[in-house]
Parts: sequence; structure tokens; C-alpha cells
Amino acid sequence: MDMLSAALLLATAIVNPAIDMEGYLRAAQEAAVYRQARRVSEEEFLRMASEPGTIILDARSREKYDELHVRGAINLSFPDIAVASLAETIPDKNTRILIYCNNNFLGNEKAFASKIAKASLNLSTFISLYSYGYKNVYELGPLVDIQHSKLTFDSTP
Repeated sequence: MDMLSAALLLATAIVNPAIDMEGYLRAAQEAAVYRQARRVSEEEFLRMASEPGTIILDARSREKYDELHVRGAINLSFPDIAVASLAETIPDKNTRILIYCNNNFLGNEKAFASKIAKASLNLSTFISLYSYGYKNVYELGPLVDIQHSKLTFDSTP
């Protein structure tokens, strides 16, 4: 028995219907395949962002968002993504959502602190939105130096 199977077997001994590891892993695998065609260039991100009905979502902490964010982005911190907050912030699940995270930007480590690649906030955010039924999600793909970016950044006073 491999380590994952053993962990899942052990986890089933303690039942909590509000937590579904197997469902999460299935959703993560589905989202990973779906995501492959949803990563966009900086130019495509800018083009899509300028179109009506598109939301740029920054899932970093409010503190980091206030420090520096892509102009026009709204903040819904990842720990706050939930049924009610999504329904309030993005009521239409067909809304086009553009996401980015710390690991998309170089040049301001304080605002965009690097995470290890497999813990990138883009991954968690994409999987979460996908799991909640938001399928019109696109992710900024490249690593961009903010000093040379075509994106505009703002801070919140």
C-alpha cells in the first residue's frame, strides 16, 4: 500500500462530512487538466482584462493586496473564499475571472513574496474556483518583472 492510500484509509477512520480529501484530489486532477488551456500570456491577460464583464481576482492577503496589486483587481483573500463570499463577490459563475499570484511577479519581494512552486497560490485558487463551479477562469502564466511589465500596479492608501 502506498503512502497516499494508507493516509486516505486512516483518514476514513475519523469521519467529517464537511471535509472531503478524495473529492479534493479528484477536483485537483480535473482542474489540472482544465487549467492547461487556461494559462495566458501577459498580453492576453491585458486584452481579456479590458473586456466588459471580466474580473481580475487577487487572492493574496488584504495586506499584500493593499501594498501592491494589478490595477483593477478585486481582493478576495484565499482563506475567505467560501460559498457566501463567492456568491456576493462573483454571483455569476460564468463571469470571466483572471487570476495571478505572488509567483507571477519579480521585482518586489515584499508585496509579491515568492512561494515554493508547488505551493503557488495560483494553483490553490484555480482548484478552489473550479471546485465551486467557476469554470471561466484564466491564469496569468509567465513570471513577469514588474519593472518591465505591461500591467499597471496600484497600492491602496
